[in-house]
Amino acid sequence: MSGLLAKLQIGIKGSAELTVGEEHTAPRVGSGLVRVLATPVMINLFEAAALDAAERLLPEGHQSLGTLLDVTHVAATPVGMKVRATAEVIGMEGRTIRFKVEAHDEKDLIGEGWHDRVVVNVARFDERVRKKLG
Repeated sequence: MSGLLAKLQIGIKGSAELTVGEEHTAPRVGSGLVRVLATPVMINLFEAAALDAAERLLPEGHQSLGTLLDVTHVAATPVGMKVRATAEVIGMEGRTIRFKVEAHDEKDLIGEGWHDRVVVNVARFDERVRKKLG
C-alpha cells in the first residue's frame, strides 16, 4: 500500500475558499440559530482543502475518504465575508494521510485542527458498499 502515497510529500498544501452566503449559515444547515458561517460548512472547506492538496497525486482508480476531524471553530464569520481554508500534509502512515487544517476569514483565524483521510481503491470500495445494501 505504500505505493499509493508515493507522490505525496510532507508539506504539500491545498486550499478552498468561499464567500459566506445565507446558504452557509447555521440556521440554513440546521446547526444553530445565528446567521454566521456554520461549523459543518467550515468542516466541508477543510475537506475540500485536503482534497485540493492530495487527490491529484493519488494513483488512477483511487481516492481519499475522510475518516477523522478534530477541529475547533473559534470565531464567527458573518454573511458576505470571505473564508479560506488550508490543509497541509503533516504525516502519512499506511493508507492514511494526516493534514493540519486552518480556516481564516478576512479578519481572524476562525478554525483549526487535524483531518485524516484514507486512500481507497474506488472499485473495491463501491463493491463493498453495494454488498452492504444486500
